[in-house]
Amino acid sequence: MRLCVQLGYNTNIISVICIDKAKTMTFKRLLPLIAATFVCGSSFIVEARQPQPPAAQKPETVVQPVQPKWKLFRAPDGRFTVLMPGTPNKETQTQKTYMGEIDLEIFFAQPPKQQVAYVVVYNDFPHSYGQLTNPQTILEQAQHMVLKTTKSSLIRQRNIRSSNGHPGKEIEFINAGGKITRSRMYVAQGRLYQVMAITTKKQQKTLSKTITGYLNSFQVVLK
Repeated sequence: MRLCVQLGYNTNIISVICIDKAKTMTFKRLLPLIAATFVCGSSFIVEARQPQPPAAQKPETVVQPVQPKWKLFRAPDGRFTVLMPGTPNKETQTQKTYMGEIDLEIFFAQPPKQQVAYVVVYNDFPHSYGQLTNPQTILEQAQHMVLKTTKSSLIRQRNIRSSNGHPGKEIEFINAGGKITRSRMYVAQGRLYQVMAITTKKQQKTLSKTITGYLNSFQVVLK
């Protein structure tokens, strides 16, 4: 079985990337969790089934999640580092776009017994596009497209910079099903990085500091 994800580049081209479920056991558990993510001013959407209502109303008990063992992960090409809850799964997808073929590098992890997914996605731009396009334009287009395509509501946004000065943007948004995504994206040396934590409203309350620590741990390494 395969997990297929709709991908749209600047609304001009729609294609599908598929992740082999046999290779990625965690993604099977992510289906009810992932609200949306996006690549290169585009939309990268995983449809999530709505949770079934409980059979009976019971007093809500907030259970503190069991914290996994976090460790520093370095990208295979050495161009970024980030703390991850274990070794992340990796997928590479090649997409044909109006800019030519683009490789999407996807790293994702989900700790056991937690309703959260930690995802890092990056793609390199063709040289001419990366050189001629204002990084802030890329970031603004990415934000606009993900909110529009996923019909999500923006909770907050702010402009940021990486530790070595590359422009970025942090956004937090929620979809109609209550899934919350916190995303930081950076444009650096012709590449768009997206660092995301996707979770439920309930789990977000107990994992807020952990998610912030995860986002803060991401570092662009200059080549």
